[in-house]
Amino acid sequence: MTKPPLPRLIACDLDGTVVRHDGTVTARTVAVFAALETAGIPFVFVTGRPPRLMGPIAEAFGPRGVAVCSNGAYHYDLRARAVVAEYAIDPATLVKTARGLRTAIPGIGLALEYADALLADPLYEPWDWDEGVTVQRPAEAELWLRPAPKLVGRHPSLSADELLALAHPAVGDLVTVYHSNGLRLVEAVAHGVSKAEGLARHAAGLGVAAEDVIAFGDMPNDLSMLRWAGRSYAVANAHPSVLAAAGGVIGSNEDDGVAVFLEQLLT
Repeated sequence: MTKPPLPRLIACDLDGTVVRHDGTVTARTVAVFAALETAGIPFVFVTGRPPRLMGPIAEAFGPRGVAVCSNGAYHYDLRARAVVAEYAIDPATLVKTARGLRTAIPGIGLALEYADALLADPLYEPWDWDEGVTVQRPAEAELWLRPAPKLVGRHPSLSADELLALAHPAVGDLVTVYHSNGLRLVEAVAHGVSKAEGLARHAAGLGVAAEDVIAFGDMPNDLSMLRWAGRSYAVANAHPSVLAAAGGVIGSNEDDGVAVFLEQLLT
């Protein structure tokens, strides 16, 4: 059997894909991404994390690679630890989106996520990723004064799938809504912003076509990226929608599925 050609770019989600559920990255995973660089195959992390949460990733993988953050709303240089591009929701659209979400989902708390800050209304309930950041709670009128790359909603009881089912018909004409985990969260970015768009921009800058990209993911916010890439793989622990959409299924994040696949690719 003829071995498939090596890709010209690897695109990989982080949490739930190469980051384990306890927040760690294994030495095996770090080693195989370093081997990609040695082999001349660039990689890009494509994540829902904002830039303020990329410090541990930069420390784990070392000064190499770039990242598409906040589901495509930021491009982030891991070497310089600096934002190089931002794509935000304008204030008027933020106001309309907030109104729509509050009407469709009573009790939802809303927050605006920036590269290094988090602004929220009184109902927003901080979660694990908010640890270590001061949640600013300005007056309602001040909350929506400037563009924001991402709007986040959290509900006291509804699951992420339930929130997305309610949010999409309510505000889907204003923003792109999605979820990236099961922690009672729904997220929104501007139309034209997604993991696929962010990855496509990065690939174009390298002169790489979609058919020469391999992508890995685990959650619904990865779907656009997986559909865009020439070859796509879901980790075994992925959301059912991702398992159904990906071109193949590999080992779970707890079993270093991406690392095992890449090791085989490079041999």
